[in-house]
Amino acid sequence: MNTLDWIVLLLTLTTMIAYGVYKGRGQNGAQSYLLANKQLPWYIVLPGIMATQASAITFLSAPGQAYTDGMRFVQYYFGLPLAMIVICISFIPIFQKLNVYTAYQFLEQRFDRKTRSLTAFLFLLSRGLSTGISIYAPAIILSAMLGWNIYLTNIIMGGLLMIYTCSGGAKAVAHTQKVQLLIILAAMALAGFLVVHQLPQGVSMGDALYVAGKSGKMNVITTKFDWKDKYNIWSGIIGGFFLALSYFGTDQSQVGRYITGKDTRESRLGLLLNGLVKIPMQFAILLIGVLVFAFYSFYPAPLYFNSGAYNSLKKNEPLYAAAVEARYTQLHSAYEAQSRTLAQTRIAPSTEFIQTQHQLQALRDSVSTRITQQNYSPDKNDTNYIFLYFVTNALPPGIVGLLFAVIILASWGSISAALNSLTASSLMDIQMAGRIALSNKEQLRYGRLHTLGWGIFCIAVAMFAAKLGSLIEAVNILGSLFYGTILGIFLVAFYIKRAGGSLVFAAAVIAEVVVVTVYYLDIVSFLWLNVIGALVVVLVSLIAYIKPGTELNTEQL
Repeated sequence: MNTLDWIVLLLTLTTMIAYGVYKGRGQNGAQSYLLANKQLPWYIVLPGIMATQASAITFLSAPGQAYTDGMRFVQYYFGLPLAMIVICISFIPIFQKLNVYTAYQFLEQRFDRKTRSLTAFLFLLSRGLSTGISIYAPAIILSAMLGWNIYLTNIIMGGLLMIYTCSGGAKAVAHTQKVQLLIILAAMALAGFLVVHQLPQGVSMGDALYVAGKSGKMNVITTKFDWKDKYNIWSGIIGGFFLALSYFGTDQSQVGRYITGKDTRESRLGLLLNGLVKIPMQFAILLIGVLVFAFYSFYPAPLYFNSGAYNSLKKNEPLYAAAVEARYTQLHSAYEAQSRTLAQTRIAPSTEFIQTQHQLQALRDSVSTRITQQNYSPDKNDTNYIFLYFVTNALPPGIVGLLFAVIILASWGSISAALNSLTASSLMDIQMAGRIALSNKEQLRYGRLHTLGWGIFCIAVAMFAAKLGSLIEAVNILGSLFYGTILGIFLVAFYIKRAGGSLVFAAAVIAEVVVVTVYYLDIVSFLWLNVIGALVVVLVSLIAYIKPGTELNTEQL
C-alpha cells in the first residue's frame, strides 16, 4: 500500500474507535451495558443484525468462494426468510415479555437450571471458537500483504477492537455497527463497479458474465439432490432454514441484537427486513467474485494467489517453480485469447477452451498440494487470498486502503457483537445464575472483565485458525456442530409442553453425540447437521407423550 492507502486505513479505523467510545459512554449496570437499556429503534437493530452475521469472512472469503466454486453458495441463505418469520411469531414475543438478558434465561423458567447451563455452555463454546476465526480473518490480510507476523497481528486486531467494546458495551456495538455497515456496502459496490470498469476495451459486463457462466460460475440454483453436496437448493432451504432458525433465534450474538429493540414491533421489523435484504446482498458479494474470475479470464492471473506462500515455494524449489510457471504462462495466454473469442462470438465453449481450463486448474492444484505438503504457508487454502490479490494489484490508490479498512471494520462488527453476547451469557447464565444479585457497579465491573477475558480467549483461538481452510466454510461448519442441538432445545420448549428438564437435557446430550458422530464419519454435508441435531432432540423429547413429564407453566409466558 502507498501513503494514501495508509492514511485512509488508519483514519477510518481511528475514527471508528473514537466513535464507539463516544457513543458507549454513560454505562451504569448490566441493563445498559448488555441491553443498551432496550431503547434502540429498528433502523439501529437492522444493521446490528446484518453486521453481526456479515463478518470479514463474508467480504474476504465469499468472493474467493465464488471465484473457485461459482454462485451456488448463495443457496445457503434460501431458508433464512422463512426462519425470520418463525422467529418473529414464536421467539421474539416471549423474549420481550420475559425481559431476559439472554435467550437461555427462558430455558431455566421453562425447564431447569441445568438445561439453561448446558445450552449456554454449547453457545459459549461454539461462539467463542467461531469468534476466534473472525479475528483471524482480517489478521491474514495484514500478515500476508504487509509481511507482519500472524500471531502479533491477531493480538493487535483483537486489542484494538476491545477498546470500545469493553468500555461501551451493547450501545457502542450497535452504533458502530450502523456506521460500519454503511461504509462496507458503499465500498463493496465501488469495488464491483471498478471490476467492470477495468475490463478490456470492447468487453462489457454481459460479456464477462457470459464467459463466467460458460465456465460454470453462474450456478445460482443447483437442483440435484445429494446428501454430501454442501450447496444445493434442498440443503439451502431445509438445512439453511434450520441453521438460520437456530442462529437468529437461539444464538445470543443475534438475540442480543434484537432484544435491545424498544419493543416487539421494532425487534420484528429489524429481523424481517434482514430476511428481505440478506439474499440480495450475499448475491451481490458473490457476483463480485464471479466478475473477478471473468477479469482474470482476460488478463494474466497468478498461479497462486497467496503470494507469500508462492514466494516460499520459489525460494526453496526454484527449478520446479520455474517449470510450472512457464507452462502456466503459456496456457493462460491461450486461455485469455479463447475467452475473448468466446465473449465476442457468444457460441458454445470450444473443446480447446474447456481443456485449457482443466489444464490450468491441474497446475494450480499441483502447486497447492506442493505448498501444503511442504508447509510453505500456515494458511492451506488459497481461496481467502483471491479478492485481496485483486484489490492490491488492480485497484487505484486510496481505494485499496478503503477496502482493507472495510474488511477490518466488517470483522469488528461481528466480533464486537460476539464478545458482548459471550459476556452476557457467561455473566448472567453462569456467574449470576441463582446467586445473590450484584449491585449495578459490580455488574458493570464484572461485565467488562468478562469482555476482556473472552477477548483474550478468542485471540488465542485465532492463533490456530490458519489450519481451517476456507474461513467462510469453517465458521459455518463449526456452527452446524452445535446449532441444531440448541435449536432442538428451544423447539421443545415452545411446542412440546409435556417435556421436562431432565428429559430435554438427556435429549440434547444424545443429539450432540449423534451430530459429532455423523460429522466425523462424513455421512452428509454440514448443513444437514443442523436438521439432524434439532430432530434428534425433538424426537427423543416426544417420549414425554408416552411418559408425561414437567408441563409448561403457561402463566410464565
